[in-house]
Amino acid sequence: MLSTVGDVELGIGLIFEHGRTVHARSEVVTFDGTAVSRITFAALADRVGQLANALRALGIEGDDRVGTLMFNRQEHQEAYFAIPCMGAVMHTLNFRLHPDQFTYVVNHADNRVIIFEGFLAPVLLAVRDRLPNVRALIMVGEAPEGVTVPPDVLRYEDLLAAQPTTFEWPTIAERNAAAICYTSGTTGDPKGVVYSHRSMYLHALGFLANFEVSQEDRILAIVPMFHVNAWGLPYAAWFTGADLLMPARFLQAEPLCRFLALEPPTMSAGVPTVWADVLRFSETHDVDFSRLNQIIVGGSAVPVSLIENFQQRHDVKIIQAWGMTETSPLGAIAVPPRHTPVADQLRYRAKTGRPMAGVSLRIVDEDAKVLPNDGVAVGELQAYGPWVTSSYLHDPAPEKFQTDERGRVWLRTGDVASIDAEWYVQITDRAKDVIKSGGEWISSVDLENALMGHPAIAEAAVVAVPDAKWDERPMACIVARDGATVTPAELAAFLDGRVAKWWIPERWTFIAEVPKTSTLKFDKKVLRARHAAGELAVTDITA
Repeated sequence: MLSTVGDVELGIGLIFEHGRTVHARSEVVTFDGTAVSRITFAALADRVGQLANALRALGIEGDDRVGTLMFNRQEHQEAYFAIPCMGAVMHTLNFRLHPDQFTYVVNHADNRVIIFEGFLAPVLLAVRDRLPNVRALIMVGEAPEGVTVPPDVLRYEDLLAAQPTTFEWPTIAERNAAAICYTSGTTGDPKGVVYSHRSMYLHALGFLANFEVSQEDRILAIVPMFHVNAWGLPYAAWFTGADLLMPARFLQAEPLCRFLALEPPTMSAGVPTVWADVLRFSETHDVDFSRLNQIIVGGSAVPVSLIENFQQRHDVKIIQAWGMTETSPLGAIAVPPRHTPVADQLRYRAKTGRPMAGVSLRIVDEDAKVLPNDGVAVGELQAYGPWVTSSYLHDPAPEKFQTDERGRVWLRTGDVASIDAEWYVQITDRAKDVIKSGGEWISSVDLENALMGHPAIAEAAVVAVPDAKWDERPMACIVARDGATVTPAELAAFLDGRVAKWWIPERWTFIAEVPKTSTLKFDKKVLRARHAAGELAVTDITA
């Protein structure tokens, strides 16, 4: 028996039309480091039509790929709608990739046009000769002083000015591709994840079902629009009519806090490293958190101290979320169960989170056997759902997926985790970062979390290093706060009682900063390589 409900293709076009009409007066606000520019959803929608016409005039048809190389700004929001709504596929490009990887992803996705921010011209122009299929470059704004821009590079505003604001938007099949994002490629070439119109629409609804967002909100989008669709913020805001506050490239604590003062947000989203810097800055400067209610933090494990300090000092709630490029990205959210006493809430907020509605999570052992949700068993975390990928672009990568007896394709996340009876997931490590000492597992994530609670520590990363007796032991890599001094013995004493005694590292090294990946996660492979090359000054407190 079929339903009597009419078929409507779900997609980004529905989100665009809703925001354009129902929330016409909501705003996108872009920061330039000192001042802001603002535009209503209705006026931005006119420019979306102009951009679609301009791309069509450049020959973009069907599912041609259009790259975007920009920070979070108004023009990027315009591309977020124009490209997929005209039937093309948006490919957000990460400027932090190594030039070889950057070139690889542009060619692998077969980009035909790239819209780029003038500030990032050096990144793109340096590899232009290696991009044979890119037939047009469109620059937003101006290039840095001293950078020569070839005369055939098109100017964004000139292109838009020559086009009408109306566009004949097609009806797009909901399972057609809407956007592509590549994994960071820490091992091997990056892999392309292709999101459908349907998956993007459902993901935006999933976001709204789990976070308190309304037309009264002003969302500060710190998570980059070039990384996993800015966690769905650009579309969730248009669903609800929330203002979008775009910090452009000004993500350092001082200018970011200046932006907060000019345009106070009610909520935000970003990686822990950015918010840790903001918190440290607020210790010596007056920062306006007056309207900020909640911050969604993800990308790596959130230190408990960060959650506590924002709550206690500024009455701001940090909500930890977990996801990956392959999960669009939201997969789990750490909110306490209903009726949890305030005194018990922190232990839930510090966990990885519970799966969102629609997303299934499980853990399996080395033989692919599903393990129980008892909070004790530890295995590889796997994910399945309507916005979880089941393959990669031009790369089946069978080792990354597992098909169950019902034919469902589960994503092997590479995370090592446990799941308890209440469905709370606790990730203890990435599979490639686990520490196995004397046959027993040590969680580098838990060690880092504990160390970050010390007042003298700005950052802490823990990696496995070879050990003659135990095969592997943890080594703590410490970044001290400016002006602070602390010894390995003091830190070992601080850990005593906070983690298992046999977890406490014997080896310690102090570094200027923890190396980061292109998405600002700790890059532990670099630390392991530096240790193996003898580049780190290591103190052994047992020697």
